[in-house]
Amino acid sequence: MTKKISSFLLVVILILSTILSGCSSKTEAANTKGKVVVNFWTFWGSETRRPVIEKIVNDFNQSQDRIIVKHTFIPWGDIWTKNLAAVAAGNPADVVINDINSVAQRAENNQAEDLSMYIKADTFKKQFYPNLWDTVLYKGKPYAVPFTTDTRLLFYNIDAFKEAGLDPNTPPKTWEELEEYAQKLDRKQDGQFTRIGFYPLFGGFGAPSWLKNADNGKGYIENGKLKINTPNKVKALEWLADWQKHYGDKTIQNYQAEFSNGQANPFISGKVAMYTDVATFYTQIRDSGTKMNFGVAPIPSFNENSKHWSDGGGFVAEVPKGAKHPKEAVEFIKYLTGEKAQKYWAEKNYDNVANINGAESALKDLTGDSKKVYQEAVNALQYTTMSPVPIHYPDYQNRINPIAEAATQGKSSPSNALEKAEKDVEKMKK
Repeated sequence: MTKKISSFLLVVILILSTILSGCSSKTEAANTKGKVVVNFWTFWGSETRRPVIEKIVNDFNQSQDRIIVKHTFIPWGDIWTKNLAAVAAGNPADVVINDINSVAQRAENNQAEDLSMYIKADTFKKQFYPNLWDTVLYKGKPYAVPFTTDTRLLFYNIDAFKEAGLDPNTPPKTWEELEEYAQKLDRKQDGQFTRIGFYPLFGGFGAPSWLKNADNGKGYIENGKLKINTPNKVKALEWLADWQKHYGDKTIQNYQAEFSNGQANPFISGKVAMYTDVATFYTQIRDSGTKMNFGVAPIPSFNENSKHWSDGGGFVAEVPKGAKHPKEAVEFIKYLTGEKAQKYWAEKNYDNVANINGAESALKDLTGDSKKVYQEAVNALQYTTMSPVPIHYPDYQNRINPIAEAATQGKSSPSNALEKAEKDVEKMKK
């Protein structure tokens, strides 16, 4: 008897599911009837970012009655390969969020649409920071529109500063001061570090960024010319190796394990006193529940005569090659990168948005710690340089990074490492 009732209930459930599914499909069809459907792919699926991007999409959909945008979340590790596979198959999304530094590479490989027929570049580009607009150009034409950028900042623990007798209102301004502060902030017990003052390769400012900072903001490749093995970059690599020696391999490995295994971030938990990262790192501090007393400052300069050079990346809104609705896609991109949407994104995520008015409007409305962080991020953009992937050296970073890493670990001399790296990259010129 029980089995018969269960079977009957299962049939009823299946019938209802079919009916409801049909109703849902009809409702969706009614919503999209007569409208152009623009498929939009992003990797923003977190609790912090997904609601923000979906509100922007919903606001656009309600702002007009010709286009409906459908947002699809694709995980970070999959979206790039899935986009390229869809382009190759001739069935891509209409808009995809992509890496800002590799736009020209995709344009060269015929993987992105030329947007010049939909955008009056001379007037449109004035909305954006000039160095960001430059990254979306290929042979003088735009193949994407800048959405966000980023810059790196120095976060520091105010309570740790006070404990060490340091003035939290005067964070370190140069590499020399950074070393002095770190030594005062270091703490040991029974021969083990219980707190690290600072380690330059924790956080979001890696070896390439420190080498750029030391070399007057110059990256590994400038205007097609190799700038890998320069005197200042050698000094910077030597400096990184000295930090490794100071703390020792075992200490660094133990702390790196904490960063990667999902435990509380060592800076937020008080085990690291100074830490470099992008402005959005503030959301981790804010949501940690620790009520951390922190300060934020520019990346320290190489010396008193240099500037606080930082490294920037970010993302663009792009129309993949072969998209079915490029005209409507660009209309949505204009909204996405306009002042209103950019201001909202900045206020919720503390990202450096690409739209100048959007960034400045957000800054006016923020308060407290959020304003402090975002103000510093906006200020830092004047000394933030991008690293577009050169057409002739598309894989240059994979050639340099392992060699530079070996040098920081004392496995080779910095001068020999960078000399070898430059020769290896030269060989790969297309």
